[in-house]
Amino acid sequence: MRIRTTAVLATSLAVLALSACNSPDEPAAGSTVAGPVSSAPPSPSTSPTRAAPLAFSQTLTTSAAEDGSVATATVIGYQQGVTAQQGADEENGTDGYVWAAVELKVCSAKGTIITSRFPWVLSYSDGARIEPSGTTFGDFPKPEYPIEATVKEGDCVRGKTVYAVPAAQRPAKVLYTTKLLAEPAEWAVPTA
Repeated sequence: MRIRTTAVLATSLAVLALSACNSPDEPAAGSTVAGPVSSAPPSPSTSPTRAAPLAFSQTLTTSAAEDGSVATATVIGYQQGVTAQQGADEENGTDGYVWAAVELKVCSAKGTIITSRFPWVLSYSDGARIEPSGTTFGDFPKPEYPIEATVKEGDCVRGKTVYAVPAAQRPAKVLYTTKLLAEPAEWAVPTA
């Protein structure tokens, strides 16, 4: 049941992300529209446009047709230079890295859902991606986002997930990257 609910939530996020890209005059992703048939090949200069990333605190809402669950997800904030009992360089055997924290919130408006911190990834403008730290220290920012949580209808889970990041760079986006999504959901990280 837990795996199915996770798969349904992730698939629903993909459908929502795709349908959010449409203007009111465009069909929803996956829908069929009857119209005139053209024998002309598509213009090579035309390419689909991606939706702009969400801003922090903007909520992504999804519903799962299979079980009727409805969930929301948002990125609340980003903090770089988090101090802990052990530095990111010392923990990871690197030079020039610091700890950073992303605050997340996921709620169930209807039904029971499963959430985890591991699909939440930092994306940099040069293409680099950084996954959450597998390490946790007692002095990491609180509350910590759980490794995995079951969220019942009407409840939420909120917390901070820590990453080892390059001290001289700032991520461009926070991505929700579950393999079940066609495209990751994106939130833009403010420049300061």
